[in-house]
Amino acid sequence: MKFTRLGLGAWRRTRLPSASRRLPGTTAGPNTASPSQRPGPHELVLLHGQPGSPADWQQVAARLPARLHAVAPDRPGYGSSQLPAGGFAANARAVLDDLDSRGIKRAVLVGHSYGGGVALSAASMAPSRVEAVILLASVGPGCVNGWDRLLAAPGAGPLCALVAWRLTPWIARARLAWLGRRPGALRPDEHVNWQVWGHAGDGHGTLWRTFLAEQRALLRELGELERAIGSVQAPVLLLADPADTLVPIDTARRLARALPDARLQLVRGAGHHLPRRAPDAVADAIAAFLAATEEPARRAQARSAVTRSPVIRSPAR
Repeated sequence: MKFTRLGLGAWRRTRLPSASRRLPGTTAGPNTASPSQRPGPHELVLLHGQPGSPADWQQVAARLPARLHAVAPDRPGYGSSQLPAGGFAANARAVLDDLDSRGIKRAVLVGHSYGGGVALSAASMAPSRVEAVILLASVGPGCVNGWDRLLAAPGAGPLCALVAWRLTPWIARARLAWLGRRPGALRPDEHVNWQVWGHAGDGHGTLWRTFLAEQRALLRELGELERAIGSVQAPVLLLADPADTLVPIDTARRLARALPDARLQLVRGAGHHLPRRAPDAVADAIAAFLAATEEPARRAQARSAVTRSPVIRSPAR
């Protein structure tokens, strides 16, 4: 069953570590990038999927340059949040309210899977507050399949969601423990899938109801989100694996075509769980993309400096 589209959590602000160990370039070591390739200071909001948690972003945040300040919230309906579960629009408003509470005027929104829909919704809702959007295996046009419709159905949806939240975490933890005693028996991608679900039941409240609410919101709000994509003014980077079995690569391609200013970058071999399975590639892509968005301003500033420079004439002979 398709229960692993990563999504929302509680709106607890969780500050993640930042470090300058990795800089743009897929194999870059410490401080190997030139100053022109390093991004300036930015506020990043990392939005996880369904189910998900701030822990999904820890490896990425630890690899970001020090000038990128990242926070990863638990979104409404999960963890310690007191906000009710909701769809893209409700979560987007929570993002903007959180920025207000921290006194941040503009931020870079980074969304994984369901969190990508939240980032796009916020960017269309308040374009002046979002300076860039980075989407990892994001939901979008063509992402809904038969399992999504079943999980949102009036009768089968609640039953499937309840079974998933009651049984799947227990099964995942049991499988991890069993395979942990057999080195090499678990593929890296399988380990991440079981690990995500093994901790899915750690939060407070009726998480299966949150899961159900999000599934229904996915079907209800996806069309509206698709219509709003054209109004996103911020530059957008899309990261996706062509072999992703949860959100098809065609969704990323359709998003890239529909967004006014977007580029698609493929991350092969990571599957759907890009933050956990490809943290180096993700962190490098974020840093390089933000540095690239700053380049026009740098050139304009350089031209302005040249224009303002006094003309030094050679003395007459």
